[in-house]
Parts: sequence; C-alpha cells; structure tokens
Amino acid sequence: MKELLNLIASYPASTPQEIADQRLMTAFIEAHPNATKRSNLAAHVTSSIVILNTTYDHILMGYHQIYQSWGWFGGHNDGDEDCYRVALKEAQEETGLSAFVQASQEIVALDVIYVENHLKQGQYVPDHLHLNVSYGFIADDRASLKHNPHEHQGLRWFPLDTYLHSVKETRMKPIYEKIIARMLAKKG
Repeated sequence: MKELLNLIASYPASTPQEIADQRLMTAFIEAHPNATKRSNLAAHVTSSIVILNTTYDHILMGYHQIYQSWGWFGGHNDGDEDCYRVALKEAQEETGLSAFVQASQEIVALDVIYVENHLKQGQYVPDHLHLNVSYGFIADDRASLKHNPHEHQGLRWFPLDTYLHSVKETRMKPIYEKIIARMLAKKG
C-alpha cells in the first residue's frame, strides 16, 4: 500500500474539499489493508477518467447502466495500487479506444464519493464510499467507439457548454466541472 499512499500524499490538494478527502483517503487506506478491494464494503479505491477531445470543446460520456445517467469512465482498483494503470485499462475497455492523444499520469483530482445501494448483476451492493483518483485524457473524437454493454447503454461526445444538462447525478456535476476546469487550464 506504500505506493498508493505515496501517490495520494504527493497530490497537491488545493481546496478544502480535496484536503479533507486526501486526509480521509490516507487514514482509511492506512487502517484497511484491503482498501483497494471491493470486499471492503465500507469504502474502496477507484480510478476514473474524464475524456476530452483534441480541441477541448467536447467531453466523451457513457450512459451508465446502474446510475441511469451520462457520466465519466472508470472502475474499481480490485487490488491494484497503480491507479493510472487501472484508469487507462478502464478507459480502453469502456470506450473501445485503444490509444489516447494524451493520457497524463498526473492526478487531476481526488474525491471521496458516496455511492447509494444498488443492484449490480443481480447482487445487492450496500451504501459505500469510493476513494477516487481521477485522471484527464485527450482523445480523437473521430476515432471509432465501442461501449461495454455491461457498463453503459451507449457513448456520446457532448459539447462542454451543454453536457451538464444530461448528467442526472447532481452530486457528480461539481466533480466534472472541477476536473474539466483543471484540464482546460493545463491545455496548450
């Protein structure tokens, strides 16, 4: 867990939310050796990705089966401490994209995200927290896409000025806005 703890500790948290979340993530991971596994029902590490196009004016989103909303990509670390590797694998599996114009290994955000109980493949999943590490990727919006039907009903590029109208998960909107703003600030 040392690699993961170093990754999270080295992130330059700059907002009160991220400073608090960074502390919570660090304390939880230190106290729970299984924090990277879903078997920890209270909280576990996840890695997510926001994908923008090369002109930084569209965001790629998937219509999530469980949350019934357009959203980002990512998944559970399932024992892997390398959040970037997990994020890249999830981005490829969930979008069908095999390469990215830019896939920075630099963390763009840390968030502790509450997940309501739900059914996944017929199994009950209790309320829990995602200790989420986020990355920003850039992709060619002309590349062929292929959604993973186990995760999403479809994929779509949305203009940045209207995508939030399609996001039904209110609690996710500020996270997306924060990440996109940081990606736009680093553009160039």
